[in-house]
Amino acid sequence: MEEKTKYSNPYLMGFLLGLLIVFTIYLNGNGVGASGAFKNVVVGTMNGIAPESSSQLQYIKEFNASHTESPWKGWLVFEVIGVVIGGFISGLVSNRLKFKFDKGKNVTSKVRLITALIGGMLFGIGSQFGRGCTSGAGLDGMAVFSVAGFLVTMMIFGTGFALAPLFKKLWL
Repeated sequence: MEEKTKYSNPYLMGFLLGLLIVFTIYLNGNGVGASGAFKNVVVGTMNGIAPESSSQLQYIKEFNASHTESPWKGWLVFEVIGVVIGGFISGLVSNRLKFKFDKGKNVTSKVRLITALIGGMLFGIGSQFGRGCTSGAGLDGMAVFSVAGFLVTMMIFGTGFALAPLFKKLWL
């Protein structure tokens, strides 16, 4: 008989996530969010690889002007590193750490990888247009009772529900 996988209580984890957001906002005036970390990595990489080019790009000039320290030292970079390490430790401790490529039975690994990459890129671009990812724009926005936070969360989940049937065949 197959052993049932045990997961944490979702209500408890949601409550703890809410406490984390409130604590983070109280501690440093900012909430949690991943897209800002990737922005730091992109700017840090551009500054390191092509400083002449990056000094001419308006977006990077504005970023560098508003930050006194290296983009690599941004707290969001360390947050994402902590999330990756924490996820790895959680998988290891719960015996769920497996290095495999999940895909549906009706799709090839190549199609699964391509659709995942396209989806990730679209989400990254969208997070910049929306001034934050689901964590930053949605959760943090709702934590401070921002109308935009509630709207973006409804749009994220609404779009997900609307598009799920179209992409269901890629997984099942």
